[in-house]
Amino acid sequence: MELSKELQAWVGRRRVVEEDISLGTARRIAAMLDMDPAGFRPGEALPPHWFGFFCNEAPRQSDIGTDGHPNPGVVLPPIPLPRRMGAGRRVTIPGTLRIGDMAERTAEVAAIVPKQARTGFITVLTMRHTYRVAGQVVAEEEFDAVYREAPKPGEASPVAPPNPAPTDAAWRVEKHLSSPLVFRYSALTWNAHRIHYDADYARGEEGYPATVQNGGLTMQLLLDAAVAHTPGRLAAFTARLTRPIYVGDTITLCGRAPEAGKTATWVQDRDGNLCGQLDCEFAA
Repeated sequence: MELSKELQAWVGRRRVVEEDISLGTARRIAAMLDMDPAGFRPGEALPPHWFGFFCNEAPRQSDIGTDGHPNPGVVLPPIPLPRRMGAGRRVTIPGTLRIGDMAERTAEVAAIVPKQARTGFITVLTMRHTYRVAGQVVAEEEFDAVYREAPKPGEASPVAPPNPAPTDAAWRVEKHLSSPLVFRYSALTWNAHRIHYDADYARGEEGYPATVQNGGLTMQLLLDAAVAHTPGRLAAFTARLTRPIYVGDTITLCGRAPEAGKTATWVQDRDGNLCGQLDCEFAA
């Protein structure tokens, strides 16, 4: 499957977004994650994996499409498929954001790959995000988004067959995905995708049975659990989402005991199906 010349021209394009790492934002993130907001003070280092809360795009309201995403070609390439979902990340975190820093994120279109998948025709967009403070790299991320065809009217959104989650967890944490939690996360990351809060749209237009859990929040909660159960500083991780989770569900975050600074973690739904995996590396 060949890529159109228009989309080929997008590969290598870059955008830069700047943002101050404000005390107010840090405290709102902490509150959303059920931490004490007052425990964060000016100049203090943030948890390494919090970089993704900052330097997100802020498109104008007139550039937002009916699905809540920016219109094709405004921020991301005009891929001619209507549905977009996050699928995976590969991250290294050599530095640390501190409250009061001025950070910048360079977003580069790394690849656009059309392919035929089990659930239909898709296109995989890979973005490369580099976060810097005063010219020094704080975090580097490759992020995959999958674009899909729209389901036919009345059809359910195609979902890959379920796979059972591993049963050898050394620790487990249950988490209820309430509507307010998902709303607050979407607000902090400036994500207006309607599948996360508009049940009529999620069911009627995209074929889901309910509003869909934000995959970024799933990874955030799993990283929080991994950090809480593993000694050392989080230095890198890879993540892959494999099955949708819905707002209102209760999920279980699981992980194995670390070996040589590495640990495998995963999230499972209430039926014990594997919904995502995250492999972490910790530095002493």
